[in-house]
Amino acid sequence: MKLFLKQSIVFLFIIVGSTCSFAASIRLIQFSAGVTNAERFQYALGHLDVLSDGSFVKEEGKETINKFSDHDIIVGLHSGNNWEKWIPQELIRKLNKSESFLVYRKGPRSPLFVIGKDETGLLYACKEVVTHNLQKSKTIALFDAPEMVLRGTCIGMQKTAYLPGRDVYEYPYTTDLFPWFYDKKLWTRYLDMLVENRYNTLYLWNGHPFSSLVKLKDYPYALEVDEETFVKNEEIYRFLTEEANKRGIWVIQMFYNIILPKPFADKHGLKTQERNRVITPLISDYTRQSIAAFVEKYPNVGLLITLGEAMEGVGQDDINWFTQTILPGVKDGLARIHSDVEPPVILRAHDTDAPAVMKAALPHYKNLYTMAKYNGEALTTYTPRGKWAELHQNLGKIGTVHIQNVHILANLEPFRYASPDFIQKSVKAMHDVHLSNGLHIYPQASYWDWPYAADKVDGGLLQLDRDWMWYKAWARYAWKVAYTKSEEEVYWSNSLAAYYGLEKKESIALLRALEEVGEISPKILRRFGITDGNRQTSSLGMLMTQLINPYRYGLFTLLYESEAPEGEMIVDYAEKEAKGENHVGETPLQVANEIVAHGDRAVELIASIGQGTKNKAELKRVLQDIYMHQALAEHYSTKVKAALQVLTYKYTRDIADLRAAIPNLEASVKAYQVLADLTKDTYRYANSMQTKQRKIPMRGVDATFKHWTELLPVYEAELTNFKKAIDSLSMLSKPVEKENKKMQSAAVRLSADATFVVLKKGAKLYKDQELVVTHLPETLEGLQAVQVNSERQKIEGTSLQFNSNQPVKVLVGYFNSEDKVFAPKPVLEIDASANDYGQADAKVRNALRIQYMPMLDIHTYSFAAGDQTLKLPKGEAVILGFVSDQELSNPYNADVDNQGDDLDDLFGYYGETKL
Repeated sequence: MKLFLKQSIVFLFIIVGSTCSFAASIRLIQFSAGVTNAERFQYALGHLDVLSDGSFVKEEGKETINKFSDHDIIVGLHSGNNWEKWIPQELIRKLNKSESFLVYRKGPRSPLFVIGKDETGLLYACKEVVTHNLQKSKTIALFDAPEMVLRGTCIGMQKTAYLPGRDVYEYPYTTDLFPWFYDKKLWTRYLDMLVENRYNTLYLWNGHPFSSLVKLKDYPYALEVDEETFVKNEEIYRFLTEEANKRGIWVIQMFYNIILPKPFADKHGLKTQERNRVITPLISDYTRQSIAAFVEKYPNVGLLITLGEAMEGVGQDDINWFTQTILPGVKDGLARIHSDVEPPVILRAHDTDAPAVMKAALPHYKNLYTMAKYNGEALTTYTPRGKWAELHQNLGKIGTVHIQNVHILANLEPFRYASPDFIQKSVKAMHDVHLSNGLHIYPQASYWDWPYAADKVDGGLLQLDRDWMWYKAWARYAWKVAYTKSEEEVYWSNSLAAYYGLEKKESIALLRALEEVGEISPKILRRFGITDGNRQTSSLGMLMTQLINPYRYGLFTLLYESEAPEGEMIVDYAEKEAKGENHVGETPLQVANEIVAHGDRAVELIASIGQGTKNKAELKRVLQDIYMHQALAEHYSTKVKAALQVLTYKYTRDIADLRAAIPNLEASVKAYQVLADLTKDTYRYANSMQTKQRKIPMRGVDATFKHWTELLPVYEAELTNFKKAIDSLSMLSKPVEKENKKMQSAAVRLSADATFVVLKKGAKLYKDQELVVTHLPETLEGLQAVQVNSERQKIEGTSLQFNSNQPVKVLVGYFNSEDKVFAPKPVLEIDASANDYGQADAKVRNALRIQYMPMLDIHTYSFAAGDQTLKLPKGEAVILGFVSDQELSNPYNADVDNQGDDLDDLFGYYGETKL
């Protein structure tokens, strides 16, 4: 029933049941003045029902009350009354922040006041009264308020694999793809979990949701679902938003740019995604109309925008798209419903110059927020620093709310992660280092497989049940971070004791064990890893070549420079050891020892824990995960030590140094055998995204190499190959030089405005510059390169049309420089389409040098026979030739500057894959 926005007092006489210590009736007096969200207000009051037998007697009262009974509970908003008549002024003045609340009783003969700054604050206050039986308090003055403005979780409307004929992120909202989306009971449970933990935002992630949720008069063919499904989508979306609203939760719909619905793209002869596409009036108008229709239909739903990735990142295009298409679309929708209440629009600082975009956008739209990843697509440290921290700081200083995105957690999945200490320190860093006051967290694992976890459990195990502690911890510290260590040990040990039915001593031991293993995965990735992105599945281990030659695999240096404490990579440590130089910060050997110590202490701590009396099956799985962490730590530790020994050989050329690596490499395989045995019957997979983007340790296309049992033979072969290589080396009087055969040009026909030039020393690869090739390997000599115009590349990018009678690879040279004059390399961390043509990894490293220019790596783009177009981003790059698609199946280091052998050949092949 709607409440009028005027002051009124309603007497509700509650007959006290067994929950109260006195027999007299309780009056619940509600002040409805100032209420703007009637549904939330009534939902808040409904929580107090449990203080009675549920049968309220409602009577209208007078507008002023001179005397309250000690049995009264008085409820209202800060603006709804002159509360200073009964409550000290200094307490009332504290209610100056959204969602803050006050529970107050002066003495045993005084009424209980429950007051919220707003309806959400009142909701939290009512829940606090019920949870802790505050109505029984003889005297109380409880004030609370959040430190972070936005505190939210996300759910992906996405799948573990691509749909036929579609690309990443393209998943219409249908009952076949997302049956759980239509489950109102599941949604109610999830929303109740959110409000229980005082989360106030829920994000739904999807590439292009509008074609599942709105119809457009001008583009009826853009709808991607049938009429029956569309009606179901309307119903469930309305249900979700209404139920979320009652609980004080904003629903935020996320989308990527520019993604087009498949029927729309097909009709106009366009691709659904094309990173370097030209923004046309048609594409802009369709997108603007889609957003307008969505805002008109769901004005209380916010938007989260990823400008980059599906369109070219940093540049003017993303600014124009945001200010000339997206925000005008929002305003169009508001105009249609005659509303001036701007829904929140969050700009995600991913593959875009967010400060520049915000500067351009704020004059046009005020209710803007920013968001950026905390530790990339992982959780690695609570000591963020470097360039990435500077970006956060710049966004935090803009003056709007800046949100931390705890994203994907590729290094944590699939094992449980519940280290309150690590999470608390991370939230503190979000405040102190990143200058943030908002939090957005991903599911702890199996994001792409929501709502189920990776555990092998009959009927599936819901993430909502499995990862209760993950959600609880982030929410607790987003609300308030400055708890002492002793306070937290009491709080979390009590929580664990209650959840699993453990004795106090057992729950303390379990908490400490969880905090020990909570350091293992973060330390592994930040000191040994290739990337903070989900192209690496850290829990599956790493190849030896990935440890000793990370550059071959597209090392993402931000992981070491910003998302780890100051320290050294494995290759840096080995070089300093060889040169007798001092080490700096956190070292690989230090971490190799620390992770084993963490695992051993955790196993020792849980040795005396019994079966518990509650949630016994889940407790057993938690304990199993701790043993898995121990085995994973042992595997990495011994393998890293073997890698350091192999790198020693790089400097000494003493085969004895290679032989010294064998015991540790054998130990790493033995530990991995334990891990494979532990996971064989307990987990369905290690990584929840099982697409071509998964590349480390092994390429995970078509859901392969997703389980430890699949990787064990790879590591066994690696060990066997290594031993054979040492035997072969010991029989030689001197090392055999590595030979790479000379590549042959494939016959192609270029478009009329393109010109071939023979690739050789002295060749001029630019039409508009006199710079020439100074270094290149013999394998490339004689190829037919394509002359390019560097100035045009910088402004327009590259679009080369060609025709071939056979499948070919195009050899594209990218410069090893982050200077904006050079075209950016294809990087999966920021561009999901970066491997559509097999171009993500460098196939020939240190391949060529042009006069006065940085070293150049070669990436290859594979094309089928026929008419094709090679498109490259804006910036300088060179096109070095066309070869058969069968060429360059395995990457290598051409080393034209003679920087030294990378030792990759010591580990041979697994099948046709070079290890």
